[in-house]
Amino acid sequence: MAHFIDRRLNGKNKSAVNRQRFIRRYKQQIKQAVSDAVGKRSVTDINSGESITIPGRDITEPFFHQGRGGHREQVHPGNDQFSTGDKIKRPLGGQGGGSGKGDASADGEGNDEFVFSISKDEYLDLLFEDLELPNLKKNQLDKLVQYKQVRAGYRSEGVPSNIDIVRSLQGSLARRVAMSAGKKKQLQQLEAEIAALTAEPLPDEQLLTELRRQADALRQKIAAVPFIDSFDLRFRNFAKRPEPTSKAVMFCLMDVSGSMDQTTKEMAKRFYILLYMFLSRSYKNVEVVYIRHHTQAKEVDEHEFFYSQETGGTIVSSALKLMSEIVKDRFNPQEWNIYAAQASDGDNWADDSPLCTKTLAEDLLPFVRYYAYIEITQRAHQSLWVEYEKLLDSFDNFAIQPIRQVSDIYPVFRELFKRQAA
Repeated sequence: MAHFIDRRLNGKNKSAVNRQRFIRRYKQQIKQAVSDAVGKRSVTDINSGESITIPGRDITEPFFHQGRGGHREQVHPGNDQFSTGDKIKRPLGGQGGGSGKGDASADGEGNDEFVFSISKDEYLDLLFEDLELPNLKKNQLDKLVQYKQVRAGYRSEGVPSNIDIVRSLQGSLARRVAMSAGKKKQLQQLEAEIAALTAEPLPDEQLLTELRRQADALRQKIAAVPFIDSFDLRFRNFAKRPEPTSKAVMFCLMDVSGSMDQTTKEMAKRFYILLYMFLSRSYKNVEVVYIRHHTQAKEVDEHEFFYSQETGGTIVSSALKLMSEIVKDRFNPQEWNIYAAQASDGDNWADDSPLCTKTLAEDLLPFVRYYAYIEITQRAHQSLWVEYEKLLDSFDNFAIQPIRQVSDIYPVFRELFKRQAA
């Protein structure tokens, strides 16, 4: 008889294999629950797991059981009120014949729910499934293999221009210490003995001569150790590392003007946090450039982008001009896949909105892979939306979507970055 002891981290009745099978089987229900849960989350807990509920009727399964057997006769009453698939309402509270102790709902109906907790990784996998950066293409340089010279330690051979002096002197010092330390110790002992014999009234001249000869021989050996040897030389080593040429950068442009109240800014932050998590989880080496703007635009780091309290008027074109300058300086469109996501309430100076359209049409949209504009407002479409609509017919890499409330964020995000058909 063999005994098996389960020492896995998963506890009893929590097998990882069964868990993944359960998620695959009820993926549609879980994804719907995850989608509903996104709108209820705050900015700070978007990167954690989730407890979701699945209606009990969705997880019931048919099963085989043993019947009573034998010959039986049953008489079924006629049916003139119901058809196959009809649902009979539960009786109202106090009128039914059940013996349960639970309280019925006000309308006599209820749903049993199954609570299921998913981890952070499972939550994010379901959250960003079937999403991708639109129009991600390999650039022309992908046909060539690009290499970059990078430091790769040291070597004992090389050209004189690559000698590392500090590393070579460290090797020289270590070698000289190793080769002369023992001899110096012997020399100190001999010098001590010579000094002791010399201090005696009648020293043994023969012994003293022999000790001095040994001391001179040791000094010669110590002096013969070269200060630096060819074995000590160390040369900087360089290796060629292939560089990926399908590089991508995402520009995040957020309006922080006075017309953007705290609720609107929170929704914009939620959208950008979803975008950042999607990029960092689905792609490697995607650079993110953060731009905040009111009357003036400024490139900021991640912390200032999400938490700065700076505000002011509204000139949207300042952000587009700054993005165009950064692209020209740092991101060659021939080498980079350039993306942008702009969030605003749409409020802008009337004479500035046409300038935004012109800047997009002439300086940005011909070079970017995809540009998404999100208008966050509960009012009618603003002037910026009206101007941006004029670009939809001319550029297929441009998209605009409205967000009215928190629950719209995730559906709009999925619509903007849904996987394209092959």
